Amino acid sequence: MLEIAEYESERKMKGTLVLAALLAAMSLLFVSLFPSIASSGVDFEAYMESLPPAVRAAFGATGAVSITSIEGFLAIELYQFFWVLMLGIYAAYLAGGLVADDVERDRMDLLLAAPITRRQVVVEKFLSLVPVVVAINLVVGTAVYVTVLAINESISVADLAMAHLLSIPYLLACGAIGLVLSVAFDTADVAKRGGLGAVFGLFLLESVSASADADWLSAISPTRYYDPTAILVQGEYDLAGALVLLTGTALLVAASAEWFRRKDIA
Repeated sequence: MLEIAEYESERKMKGTLVLAALLAAMSLLFVSLFPSIASSGVDFEAYMESLPPAVRAAFGATGAVSITSIEGFLAIELYQFFWVLMLGIYAAYLAGGLVADDVERDRMDLLLAAPITRRQVVVEKFLSLVPVVVAINLVVGTAVYVTVLAINESISVADLAMAHLLSIPYLLACGAIGLVLSVAFDTADVAKRGGLGAVFGLFLLESVSASADADWLSAISPTRYYDPTAILVQGEYDLAGALVLLTGTALLVAASAEWFRRKDIA
């Protein structure tokens, strides 16, 4: 049971730990710059206000967010861009090869020769993303907290933990988008690039619609349901949004499994 998920997650773990280490190092660099930024005397809020509304929305620099507070700095400089956009793109890109890669390389026929259903193949391959997402959150979250303490700043452990915990449904939703494309296309590169483009496009859609008073447009974007700025700065946890993301993920995985069951891969 879950042999495919275990095998696939083990294959990805080395790359995952390398990525987590790189993100942790980047986090250390960003956080270590905060004292000099906070004491520089530059009016960063005025600069942020001068940016177009869509740009401010994309970076979470709206409302009472101050880049000279450690929470606002982390939200704008690290989580809103790298976590929401870049890591979301990575999840979709990685998921884009889950099925298509085996089909393209003629490994899927061998896998399906075992006593296993097509639906189980798709579901277990998707489940292999869960340890990847959890490991990245554990490593980077710990690194951020330790570095914040090292520069003699303080941050709510609960808020930081929730920023990472609630990112798991978001990243899995991005992965589910990539999974759909991995089933739709038999060429892994096409599916991976499609996932990358889809998540980036949805990120832009949410940012533009928020600044154009057309929030209804962003209902299909995963970024609407995960806001690290609100978590870190206001201490607001969107549990309903996490439920929406998990539900959407389940529906996309189920649709992908059914699609693959009916698909001719000969």
